Amino acid sequence: MFAARRTLQATRGYATSTSVQVPLVLHGIDGRYATALYTAAAKKQALDAVEADLKQVKRIVEKDTKLREYLENPTINRLEKKAGVNQLLAAGKYNELTKNFFDTLAENGRLYDTVKIINSYGSLMGAHRGEVQVTITSAKELDAKETAKIKGFLAKSAFVTPKQTLIVSNKVNPTILGGLIVEFGDKTIDLSVSTKISKLNHLIQEGI
Repeated sequence: MFAARRTLQATRGYATSTSVQVPLVLHGIDGRYATALYTAAAKKQALDAVEADLKQVKRIVEKDTKLREYLENPTINRLEKKAGVNQLLAAGKYNELTKNFFDTLAENGRLYDTVKIINSYGSLMGAHRGEVQVTITSAKELDAKETAKIKGFLAKSAFVTPKQTLIVSNKVNPTILGGLIVEFGDKTIDLSVSTKISKLNHLIQEGI
């Protein structure tokens, strides 16, 4: 079972684990809990099963506003929350690791971080599969041909290895006026018109 002490040890010392190599370093409380769960699931060869469980829980939580408010309400007793979560998980065929992990979240008063932790676990699984999330911000929606062209350029760049797979999404923001902002991993390529104008204005002001 996930005991609180073991969870904290896993979140602090995953890098020293002799059997599990975590594919991505995450920070914050949600990152630590997600990393601890990933480590435990990897040891049990249950990464995919736990991911499927978490996706199901996230769908339920996002669909049921009252349930989300219940999980995020700090005034509700931890034991009461634990019983409520156990009842939720009992309704489905969830992996034992998933059940024990949510027990730990309830005991540690961290159920309000449920969605954040699930998202962090998803990031770990994406890195595990070699996926690189790419967000392309444009002034207007890109068509399939434009998106494929940018994806092809990035795939051939030094920023991406042959084993990685680009998962591209397009975000529309008219305020950039034109051009593109490409974000992937911890890198940002800003080719927006608004940024170029801002730099030009700065140069003009410096010259006055």
